Amino acid sequence: MKTTVGINGACGRMGMRLIQLAHEDKELHIGAALESPHHPDLGKDIGELTGLRHLGVPLTAEVPGNVRLDVVIDFSTPEGTMHILRICQERRIPLVIATTGHTADQKREIEAAAHEIALLMAPNMSLAMNVLMKLVQEAAKVLKNRDFDVEIIERHHRFKKDAPSGTALHLARLVQGIMGQKHIRHGREGLIGERPGEEIGVHAVRVGDNVGEHTVVFTTLGETLELIHKAHSRDCYARGALQAAKFLADRPPGRYSMADVLGLNS
Repeated sequence: MKTTVGINGACGRMGMRLIQLAHEDKELHIGAALESPHHPDLGKDIGELTGLRHLGVPLTAEVPGNVRLDVVIDFSTPEGTMHILRICQERRIPLVIATTGHTADQKREIEAAAHEIALLMAPNMSLAMNVLMKLVQEAAKVLKNRDFDVEIIERHHRFKKDAPSGTALHLARLVQGIMGQKHIRHGREGLIGERPGEEIGVHAVRVGDNVGEHTVVFTTLGETLELIHKAHSRDCYARGALQAAKFLADRPPGRYSMADVLGLNS
């Protein structure tokens, strides 16, 4: 039996790729393609908009009343997330949130929704990146209180608007929560003196068309450990979101994570 999925933000770069990959997946059926109420292509077939054949799924601003969805993937904007969140609550549809940049108030509303629907929100949908996060936590546990400095370097394409990446910040907070550093320092300049032990340095590089690289450096006098993830294409994020959707579709209300999808919590 196929899982019927809705894509929120269907005409964005990631949304269009999700449509294409979901169409190729024999375990998935595209039930709805959603965009903002003012999108110029509303009413057009999403298959034709994404370079596929006619799929019989029009681009809409709301989930059609006659469509039953097993799960929705949100790859839109923070405002788009809040709109689809309320729809999913009303119709009891599980929701995968791959959008980032939410305010603290929005995050609280999202967390509260997990009492009513199955909800998965992750700063990075890549399967391998989520394995890296687990490895970073394990390294932090072992190296805690052993005089190791921690630095994080992230590279992205020249068009990325925010720095550092949400993933880099998440990695820093994972380490901070285990090793106890008090400060996250974003770059360094000038005569700043010796490096304090109670900080994590985070450095953002913006070059060309780099899809995304993250390096977590654990280093002390005499040795260094580096944990690295490199995304070769945006497909890793889309495929991870589709895996998350399959996992979440039949789950009871609650807050889930990519670690649950990968079985890393067992």
